[in-house]
Amino acid sequence: MIFICEKQKLQEGISIATKAITGKTTMPILEGIYISASKEGLTLIGSDMDVSIETKVCAEVQEEGKVVIDAKIFGEIIRKLSNAEVKIETLENDIIQITCEKSVFNIVCMNATDFPALPSINEDVTVEVPQNIIKNMIKGTSFAIAQDETRPILQGILFEVKNKNLNLVALDGYRLAVKSEFLDNNNNIEVVIPGKTLNEVSKILEDKDDIVKITFTPNHILFNLSDTKIISRLLDGKFVNYLSLLPQEHKLLVNINKQEFQNGLERASLMAKDGNSNLIKLDFQEENVIITSNSQLGKAREEVSINMQGEGVQIAFNSRYLLDVLKNMEEDEVVMEMTSGVSPCVIKGKNMSNAKYLVLPVRLIR
Repeated sequence: MIFICEKQKLQEGISIATKAITGKTTMPILEGIYISASKEGLTLIGSDMDVSIETKVCAEVQEEGKVVIDAKIFGEIIRKLSNAEVKIETLENDIIQITCEKSVFNIVCMNATDFPALPSINEDVTVEVPQNIIKNMIKGTSFAIAQDETRPILQGILFEVKNKNLNLVALDGYRLAVKSEFLDNNNNIEVVIPGKTLNEVSKILEDKDDIVKITFTPNHILFNLSDTKIISRLLDGKFVNYLSLLPQEHKLLVNINKQEFQNGLERASLMAKDGNSNLIKLDFQEENVIITSNSQLGKAREEVSINMQGEGVQIAFNSRYLLDVLKNMEEDEVVMEMTSGVSPCVIKGKNMSNAKYLVLPVRLIR
C-alpha cells in the first residue's frame, strides 16, 4: 500500500473516525483505525462494535492495500507533522512508514483481515433531514438522557417518525425533553438510539442545511453524510410512553423572560451547592417570582418580573434541571405551566411549539 495525502485532510479524517474508538475493548484490533487505499481514494474506519464510523479522504493512491494502525499513536503523529503532503507506505514485517518532508516514522501495524466487518444495511427505510435541524434537535434533548445504568433504555434518545413529524425524546426520571420538526415522510418509525452515539453524530454534523440520510434496520441505524457514514446499534426494549407523562391541564401559567430568569437562578444556585440537590425555591406571586436558596453556605434571594394567569404557587426544584432546560431553549420568552407545588412543571417557548420540557419538583418536608 502506498498513498500520498494532504496532512490537513488526513488529520480531519482521523479525527472523525476515532470518535468511534473508545479504547474500552478486549479486542486490540479495535484500538486501531482501519485504512483502505483503493482507486476511489482513502477510507478510514473506527469502531467499538456498538458504533462504527467510516469516512472517505481524498488521496493519491499509488498502490492499493489495507492495514490497521493504532489510532492514538497514528493520530498524534499526523497531528504533529508539518502542513505538507504525507506519504504512507507498507514495508515488510507489518511495518508502516510515514514520511512528511524531513520526518520519517516507522510504526507497527495490524492485519486488516482481523478487523470486524461493518453491519450491512439495506437502505430501504430512509428519512432525510437537514444537518442543522438534526444537530439542533440532539442538542435540545441529549442533556436529559439518564446517566444511571439501571434503566439502559433511558440512556438513549427516542427517535420517532409519526404523523409527518420527527420527534426526539429523552428523559431520566426527573425531567423530560421533547423536540419536534415537520418531516415530509409517511413512515412510522420508533427506535431508541444510544445517547453517546447521538452526541458523536452531533459533533460531526455541521450547521448547514445539507441533507443527512438516516436509514433503519431492526438492530441498527445509519447516518449517511455523503463522505461519512455512522452506524450504531439500537437499544433493545420499549421506550416510556412519554405523552402520558405530559399533563393535559394546568392551573397556573407564567410568562417570563428567559435570560432574566436564567441569570436569577444561576446567582441563587451559588448558595444551593450544599449536597447534590441544588435546591432552590420559587414563590410565584402576582407580578414577580421570588427565587430563594438557603444552605450552610448562606442565603440568596432574587426577584424576577413575570406575567401570571392563575393562583400563585410555591414550588422547589433542583436548579441544575431548570438551568439545563433554559440553556437549551432558543426563545427570549418562555412559558411555565403548573398545577401545584408537587406536580410537574412544563416549560416551552412562548411562540414556538416545537420544543417542550417537563421538570419534576422537589418535595419539601414541611
